[in-house]
Amino acid sequence: MEAIRHRVGIYAPIEDVYDAFATPEGVKQWWTTDVRGESRLGGELAFRFGRPEPAAVVELAELTPPSRVVWRCVEGPPEWVGARITFDLRAHDDETVVVFTHDNWREPVEFMHHCTTAWAYYLLSAKRGLEDGTATPWPHNHKVSSWGS
Repeated sequence: MEAIRHRVGIYAPIEDVYDAFATPEGVKQWWTTDVRGESRLGGELAFRFGRPEPAAVVELAELTPPSRVVWRCVEGPPEWVGARITFDLRAHDDETVVVFTHDNWREPVEFMHHCTTAWAYYLLSAKRGLEDGTATPWPHNHKVSSWGS
């Protein structure tokens, strides 16, 4: 199975970084301003990008404060369904290290290449938001390509 992997250092307390990935309010700050759901183990988060139907729905498969958040995609692009999106966090000096993995891609299709770039952009959006308040979630983001987000 194929995977997207990134590592980002964020100069913010690990608890704040955890909340950015584990709660709808947190995700609204860096990915899309339209996130619905509840932050609890087994709960679901639905992410919308300007359409009535969600672009993706994830189950909160693991919540280990403040060090790990795992989303399991239950609805969305066919390439995403069944995938795991993991945010592993650790404090290191004065930053929080985020080790991101989006795994269980069946093959490296062109959409995976797009998502690799988009995830890097949005992880940097989270970094900017947590460090200085200048995140650019959808619809305020810079478009990666004509595919939208």
